[in-house]
Amino acid sequence: MVGGFFTAAQLLNHPVASAAVNVTLTFFQHAHLHPPMSKKRILLLSVSAGAGHMRAAEALRAYADLPEYAVEAKHLDVMDFVTAGFRKVYTDFYIKLVNKAPTLWGYLYQITNEADANSATEKFRRAVERLNTKPLLKEIAAFQPDAIICTHFMPAELLSRMLRKNTLHCPVWVQVTDFDLHRMWVHEHMTGYFAANDEVAFRMRAQGIADAAIAVTGIPIMPAFAQPLDRAECAHEFGLDAQRTTILLMGGGAGLGSLDAIAERLLTLEANFQLIVLAGKNAPALAALQALAKKHPGRLVPQGFTNQVERLMACADLVITKPGGLTTSECLAMGLPMIVNAPIPGQEERNSDFLLEQGVALKAFDRVTLEYRVCYLLEHPAKLAEMRDKARALGRPGAARQVLARVLNQIEK
Repeated sequence: MVGGFFTAAQLLNHPVASAAVNVTLTFFQHAHLHPPMSKKRILLLSVSAGAGHMRAAEALRAYADLPEYAVEAKHLDVMDFVTAGFRKVYTDFYIKLVNKAPTLWGYLYQITNEADANSATEKFRRAVERLNTKPLLKEIAAFQPDAIICTHFMPAELLSRMLRKNTLHCPVWVQVTDFDLHRMWVHEHMTGYFAANDEVAFRMRAQGIADAAIAVTGIPIMPAFAQPLDRAECAHEFGLDAQRTTILLMGGGAGLGSLDAIAERLLTLEANFQLIVLAGKNAPALAALQALAKKHPGRLVPQGFTNQVERLMACADLVITKPGGLTTSECLAMGLPMIVNAPIPGQEERNSDFLLEQGVALKAFDRVTLEYRVCYLLEHPAKLAEMRDKARALGRPGAARQVLARVLNQIEK
């Protein structure tokens, strides 16, 4: 030992030092063989025909962005990559149809569910979609995803053809966003499917999907709905009385009328409750509700667009809502009983049936029925409490985590 340091010979002969040198040398010899792990890339594809599909994709992206996941997630709306004419027909026509002619939409939902996938009509429809989505395919190729999750059936259908032709080389997963399974969700060559509940999984198997490819996860919702929230704190933020029974009204239905009209009728009831009404981006509805609130001080809280719906739900004892797959999944995660209002035929009707069968919701098909249901639940707090317990038991706040875990486990094999 010279000057407090080992000589080269002593270093090689010393057992502890020799071992340390060997470990160090081994590390440097092999470091170039194992570069730092790059983030896995997950592409989320959706369609802005209704908000639910987009919200499911955004929920997955929000979880993927958490530090615990080494994931680069990108969410694309297919409608951003199609011609203006196609977008107008696909999204605007759908929204007008469900709002103005729900019975006709229900008919189309049924006949497309029963249609032969190999019929001339279906082949023509798929050809039109392919011709109008070429820019999307370029965007997918540029991102080079390790996996793709579709929260709408249209991109799944497009990618199924690419997988069959061997022009796409990554696994594709499908997240169904309702408590029902329409035939257009089912396509060949998909790596796996995520179902909202056991019945949807059963229907998947009946359509020929392998049991091993199916996972019952629930419908992905934002992380905020999985966090414990303090009712008193949330109520204070919105000027509400935390001790008072609170009803949250989210969206009017074709059979019930405008939001302000529904709110006005509810406020004539003798029951002691406060009412929150979500108007979203509907400025005229918000203005009408604000005028109505002045006539009912301390009872009505109008709310425009907000990204804090979970905090409003934390203040509520009962929700009146359209039975979309995402909204009802959020309610279930928060343990909230529901009155589903005027569900449109098709997926909303199927969602409504599921919620009613599970005992977490009642159904209102007109204003009189809605008033009766509200009065009944407020007069029977035990029934409301029973529905709340069932809702909490049925909720799946961790759905997005389960989806990401399954996808990441598959691509890391």
